[in-house]
Order: sequence, then C-alpha cells, then structure tokens
Amino acid sequence: MTRAETKERNRRALLDAAFQVVTRDGYRAKLDEIAERAGLTTGAIYSLFGSKSGLVVALVTDYLRPHYEEIEQAIRADMDLLEAVDAFARYYRRSCDAPDALSGLSLQITLLDMALHDPELGSRLAASVRTHESHLIALFTGRSHNGNVVTSHQAQRLATALRALFVGLSQGVMLGFAHGADEQYFADSACALASRTALIDPARIRPHGSA
Repeated sequence: MTRAETKERNRRALLDAAFQVVTRDGYRAKLDEIAERAGLTTGAIYSLFGSKSGLVVALVTDYLRPHYEEIEQAIRADMDLLEAVDAFARYYRRSCDAPDALSGLSLQITLLDMALHDPELGSRLAASVRTHESHLIALFTGRSHNGNVVTSHQAQRLATALRALFVGLSQGVMLGFAHGADEQYFADSACALASRTALIDPARIRPHGSA
C-alpha cells in the first residue's frame, strides 16, 4: 500500500469512527475513543485534520458530499425552475426512507448542539454547509421561470428557503408526526414556495437574452 493509500485508509477509518462517536456523544466526544475505534492514535487525528473541530467539519463534508452529488444527478439541465424544484423535493423525501436516515438526523441534531457549545466550530460548520449549498444555487441559477431567467441572488434565496422547508418536513417524517407528507406533498410545498413568494419575483428576473 502506498503512502497516499495508507493516508486515505486512515482518514476513512477516522471519519467512520467519528460518525459513531460524535452522533452518540456530541460535543462530549473524545478524540481518544475515536482514534481507538479507528485503530489509530490521536496523533493521526491531528496529523490528518488538525484538530477536533477540523475532524468534525470534515465529517460534515464527507456526509453531505454524496447527497449533493445525487441531487445534481436528479436535476437535469433541461428542466425549468419548477421542474428542478420538484425533482429536488422528491429526492429529499425519498432520502427520509433511506436506511441511514435516522443516523443522519441524529448527526444533524448533534451538530447543532456542538455548534451552540463551540461558536468557533459553529462558524466553521456554517461555512462548510454554505460551500455545499453553493452547488444547489448553481443548479437553480439560469433556469427559466415564467419566461424569465432566475438570477444567482434569487437562486440563493430560494435554496435557503427550500433547505429550511425540507429540514423541517424531513424531521417530521422521520419522527412520525408529519403524516401524509409524501413525495407529492414535498413537491407541492416546494413549488408553491418557489412560485408564489417574493423569492422568485418576476420583476427582478432578467429576461432571456439580457446581459
């Protein structure tokens, strides 16, 4: 095994161990337990991630990356805005039924608690989430809506609103108090948000072909 392969193997082992320990213990998670589960030392954590905060941020990035990659695959380039929002909503609802959905919810709640106890970590986590959300903004930017083109600013506002909507709905689904919130409900709610609010204001959408 090459040095690069060993490094990636150790990185993967630490992220997998961190997911288990951080999800269970939150801000009380101990680096020595994470290292022990991974079969490594705490020195490996500092070498690969710099700090406990660095490990947690890397954990979030590792968790979010495949989801955003799947979203990009679900939203085709030829879709208009509402079609893209519909596809995004249906993907998000299906993710609630995934085998790891409850573990993901536990991680979300744990990370919020950690951010409250460590403002510096909270700032880094927010920056990580914004980086991934930028991919979603890019997916919505430039799509047609009512004969106009969605700007990046409007796409940003919409992405923020959709994330808030879906986080709330998905938590309700997984915790069992959002009865009837099926794929169609997610899609209808998201499209209503996109088409009936100031987030997509036709007066502020540039016409096709404009600079």
